[in-house]
Order: sequence, then structure tokens, then C-alpha cells
Amino acid sequence: MSSHGAFSSIDISNTGLGFDKYWMDTIAHNIANVNTQTTPGQEPFRARMVVAMPLATDTTEGGGVIVGQVLDSSGDPAMAFDPDNPLADDQGYVQNAVVDLASEMGDLILASRSYQANMTVFKEAREALQTTTTLGRG
Repeated sequence: MSSHGAFSSIDISNTGLGFDKYWMDTIAHNIANVNTQTTPGQEPFRARMVVAMPLATDTTEGGGVIVGQVLDSSGDPAMAFDPDNPLADDQGYVQNAVVDLASEMGDLILASRSYQANMTVFKEAREALQTTTTLGRG
């Protein structure tokens, strides 16, 4: 990807759009599994967190963003007493997913706003380039 020239704004916003889509997909996966239960002692479902990484660290002009890491949430799962659940242990407990729904909804708002901002930059840059290419035509 070129980080200089006439298309740099489009290139950079395009990397942001790709990152935001991956981020929103990850959040959707976390929310879809918020009620996933497991037998105590098994690994519970853990929310994943997407970490951004800049593409070009050797320039002050920027170069976009990529997914740098995907981390699993830490912490102990909450236990729920549900003796009729087929996943319950001998004492009647199941463990819940390690997902904070309020945090996921907040992150979804941030990811959505970031996507909207990158889309606005992409559209404005595209329109500016289209206008520039038609200046010489009469």
C-alpha cells in the first residue's frame, strides 16, 4: 500500500474501515456468546479484544492501521446455580462466559463511530479526486 501521493487518504481510511469491520465482527461474536455456559473446570468463553497497530511507524505522515493482536479477556467466570442444566457439576453449578455486556456495547458504539468517520474520509477523498480529474475537461 502506498502511504504517499494522491491516494494516501483513501488508502489510510480503507485500512481503518478494514480494522473497524474486524473489530465490530469480534464484538458481535462476544455479544452472541454472552450467555454461553460451561461445566466448571472447563475453559469458559472469553470475550476477545482487538488491538490496533499502526502500519507505518517510521514516518510522521501515518500509514493506516491493522489488527496487531487479539487478546482474550482475563478473570474468573461467574458461577451460577442451575442444577437442571446438563452442564452442571455435582454441586449444581455452571460457569458463565467472561463477557461484560456493557463494555461490549460501549466498544460497539466506538467501533461504529470509527467506521463512520473512516467512511466519511474515504468518500470525501474520492470526491476530491474525482473533481480534480475533471478540472481540465470542459
